[in-house]
Amino acid sequence: MSRKGNCWDNAPMESFFSRLKVELIYAKNYQSMDEARTGIFTYIEVFYNRKRRHSAIGNISPVEFENRTALVA
Repeated sequence: MSRKGNCWDNAPMESFFSRLKVELIYAKNYQSMDEARTGIFTYIEVFYNRKRRHSAIGNISPVEFENRTALVA
């Protein structure tokens, strides 16, 4: 989000929030803010970054991508 009025700057975050809503928020019925915080943290740190495949990096998880990149460098 660096340039005023440039919608492309925000595209990666819009995509992330779309996936977050579809894969987590709409599927759950949280009873408290603490429960929602824990669910969102777990989604991001456990599933999204470590297990979920991302098409932009060759359909592998970000952790796997970083591990492969570290081996090459």
